[in-house]
Amino acid sequence: METLQIILLVAALFALTLGMYWLDSKHNWQLVSWFNGKAVNPFTPAQEKTFSGNSSSADAAKIRALQERIEVLEKIVTEPEYELNRKINQLK
Repeated sequence: METLQIILLVAALFALTLGMYWLDSKHNWQLVSWFNGKAVNPFTPAQEKTFSGNSSSADAAKIRALQERIEVLEKIVTEPEYELNRKINQLK
């Protein structure tokens, strides 16, 4: 093989690999896994990990507690007295 043919072959393989990774990220086709020998159907979309409202009760309770804490902190920070206390503390 001539040098030019080898360079073109490597460039074509590189472009094919980049195309597979792009299709995986764009459409969740799992082409890279399929070509690496994993037993997956490349045209069946992968299960996406998304947050759903069907979390466990412990997680839901923790989320509610954190939301309540954030609300309290927002109330404290938006109070005019908080700003005044901060300015007084800066003068000390």
